Amino acid sequence: MTVSEQDLRHLRRAVDLAAEAAAAGDGAFGSVLVDADGVERFADRNREQSTGDPTRHPEFEIARWAAVHLTPAERAIATVYTSGEHCPMCAAAHAWVGLGRIVFAASSAQISDWRAEWGAPVPPVAVLPITAVAPGITVDGPVDAFGAEVRGLLAGPSADA
Repeated sequence: MTVSEQDLRHLRRAVDLAAEAAAAGDGAFGSVLVDADGVERFADRNREQSTGDPTRHPEFEIARWAAVHLTPAERAIATVYTSGEHCPMCAAAHAWVGLGRIVFAASSAQISDWRAEWGAPVPPVAVLPITAVAPGITVDGPVDAFGAEVRGLLAGPSADA
């Protein structure tokens, strides 16, 4: 896994968006789409609770936006930075629209283990790595520098991080 200083800057932005989501009462997830020149093209945060729509994941919103605003060639060389590894729904959307590399702070396995420690409900879909859903995607993560912070955000203010 090779994560550059530029990758860390964009991942920092994704984690900051996760903090924004948590502060708004949504799940602590944030994501950023960056083009081949390193320019942020789209960013979003989780909006499940605030909208009542359980599909309002930032990675899914990125896929929707990219399908409309980027050419297939631009999508293929773009990178998505995200606080947590894509769920199966988001990994599939990413692959279907032809987005490129993914860099994530915390893996789905880590997040699943943390949630089990906290006694959180089991999610309604299987916890799978991105490459199990979309085997052709280049993936870098988890990035340990953000692990404790993401864990704390997901734990919320009343849980022990």
